[in-house]
Amino acid sequence: MLKAQTILSDLSHLFFPKICAGCATDIVSANHLLCLHCLSNLNQTQFAFLKNNPVEKTWWGRMPVAAAMSQFYFAKNSLLQDLIHQLKYKGNREIGQYLGKIMGYDLQASERFQSLEVLMPLPLFPDKEKKRGYNQATLICEGIAGILNLPIATGVVQRVRATDTQTHKKRMERWENVETVFATRHSRSLENKNVLLVDDVITTGATLEACGKVILEEVPGVQLNIATLAYADN
Repeated sequence: MLKAQTILSDLSHLFFPKICAGCATDIVSANHLLCLHCLSNLNQTQFAFLKNNPVEKTWWGRMPVAAAMSQFYFAKNSLLQDLIHQLKYKGNREIGQYLGKIMGYDLQASERFQSLEVLMPLPLFPDKEKKRGYNQATLICEGIAGILNLPIATGVVQRVRATDTQTHKKRMERWENVETVFATRHSRSLENKNVLLVDDVITTGATLEACGKVILEEVPGVQLNIATLAYADN
């Protein structure tokens, strides 16, 4: 029986080869989207285990955040930038879930995130999500949830105004761009909960701050944590 399964697996790989999302090699382990070489080239931060890490310092003097982390360092023209581009603009949903699982394992192993109760993806403006077909932050949450076995709260906070891209804006311009963008809806599901707000990349943190402040101001008893896939040092 084992020999037959091996033959079937070999035939499946021959006719339907699994390709690494990073370098396109077909030497990819089962249940992985990246080969070992590409996995080793992702620059992990270890922020999940480090108190007062650069992501947590982002919020000092801005809003109370219990714990914060980013899984990877972001660099231009890097493998991670390509993967995030595939996730956001090429319809590669599996990348978000796969990298979310990697985040989930670190969150699970960290003592600082043991009391999490709810995952919440940073919401997209409805028209933008409809055009893309999904919210990439929700896919990341799905990967995390697969490891932590936590519920995902969507629709609790909504974007009520469309915004321009933040990519080329300065810090103050980023904040002005997202001010009054978010509003809570049916927020009782977050009351008195330890919430993890999730996004793909943090640079200045303006968008996450705008969303986080609405949650803290409008949801009684909530404790806010933040996790992003990548940290871009500005």
